[in-house]
Amino acid sequence: MDTEAAPIVELKNISKRFPGVQALDNVSLTVFPGEIHALIGENGAGKSTLMNILAGELQPDGGEIAFAGKPCTIQNPFVSQQMGISVVYQELALCPNLTIAENVSLNRAATTPGIALLNRRKFSERARSVLATLGLDDVDTATPVSMLSVAQQQLVEIAKAISGKVKVLVLDEPNSALTPDETSHLFEVLRRLRDAGVGIIYVSHRLEEVLQLSDRITVLRDGKYIDTVPAAAATVDGLIARMVGRAVETLYHRSGALTAGDETVLRISTLTSTKAVLGVSFAVRSGEVVGIAGLPDSGKDELVEACFGLRPYSGDIEVMGKPAKLHSPDAAIERGIAFIPADRRRVGALLVMSVRDNVVAASLDEVSTAGLLRPNAMRALSQDYVNKLDVRIASLGQEMATLSGGNQQKVILARGMATQPHVLILHEPTRGIDVGAKAEIYRILQDLATGGVGVLIASSELPELIGQCDRILVMHQGRLTGEFTRSDAAEEPILACAMGQATHFWRIALSIQISRRLRRK
Repeated sequence: MDTEAAPIVELKNISKRFPGVQALDNVSLTVFPGEIHALIGENGAGKSTLMNILAGELQPDGGEIAFAGKPCTIQNPFVSQQMGISVVYQELALCPNLTIAENVSLNRAATTPGIALLNRRKFSERARSVLATLGLDDVDTATPVSMLSVAQQQLVEIAKAISGKVKVLVLDEPNSALTPDETSHLFEVLRRLRDAGVGIIYVSHRLEEVLQLSDRITVLRDGKYIDTVPAAAATVDGLIARMVGRAVETLYHRSGALTAGDETVLRISTLTSTKAVLGVSFAVRSGEVVGIAGLPDSGKDELVEACFGLRPYSGDIEVMGKPAKLHSPDAAIERGIAFIPADRRRVGALLVMSVRDNVVAASLDEVSTAGLLRPNAMRALSQDYVNKLDVRIASLGQEMATLSGGNQQKVILARGMATQPHVLILHEPTRGIDVGAKAEIYRILQDLATGGVGVLIASSELPELIGQCDRILVMHQGRLTGEFTRSDAAEEPILACAMGQATHFWRIALSIQISRRLRRK
């Protein structure tokens, strides 16, 4: 990073207000060419608003923007792209009906003046060249994006962003769906871009990665600028204290002992779903928190979706000791299962509806009479769960799309809790939310387990599973390859099972015992 050079981007005293919310209050950010500058803060801190202003999606109420040393106004995303600013949002902006090559070339095609014929051969050549830098040189660029995994789509989105003459690259949680190997390769690409003089703004909640990757770190809190520190001088604890205004102690560690009862609330027997899940069997007891770990193609995602009627399956499912045919989400809800999806914005949140309507959406029978909704009952039910989960809102009528990610997640969790479930299934429950919101989500899950609810969590965040779960099941290529109790769980053997390097339960248990004996010696 050459701090003697002129900054590539300067955001000076930027302010932005939405109805009832001061999203940004005199926030400043300076990014130099050849720098990876991390931007961190809790959900609602103002990170997304600031990046949307840089991308031309929003206009500031006050402040100035300078690009390459010259004052400028970024009226819209087209202007931003012409300047050389590329943004990769956490919510993917791909066209699923188009091919990989067409998606990668979308930005360049959109900025070509006049009317021109599309050169699909050049599209394909350009896409292959860019994808090769991301480790996807064996992918057929004629493949429709809809046929790719979420992780592959994430890499195509990044390829689209860097396919042109990018001067500033903004990445918002770019590796949320990537494996450790894919993340490592992405970081190599970002470092090469930095060395080539690109200014990179990296928005992430993964503080260990922020320290590993970035040159400088800027912290926002409640729409205000807090501090900018060199990454080499920062620590995770110090960053958390700046982000939330307090230390978050033992974030990943569940307090209290095992609360599981004797009653089995969910039993899965030889469940199979297409080629993704192959004869999986397990059980969850009341008050027990069970985690499912695995890589993106392990089958864990398809397993939890099948348990909520989102995928066809064969095999047997019992809820509260009784056979259940869960061939639709309605059937699952009726039997006492609630589901919190991984992609809250696309399939979890009803973004154009109010907080009240989002909370009661799965409990309409409770707030209606003869098919007619009762507004007072809707208001009372939603307010009750908003209070229980400490959802930060201006009013129950606030539109869901205007909430921070953490508050959106709590509203979706409130919807599930309002159905009074016996079993709560969570798919990547803390993806894309900040450390403070994570701590609150964990507290809520602990309270539910203490109350007798069986909790099943599918997550790619191993530290969270190890800290929160009574048992962890591990999947590889559609099958269970390991089971760990809370006292036995450790990252190394779990990863070995997840990668298929260890597939026998007795071998895993023996290796743990041996390692413990060696440590005692």
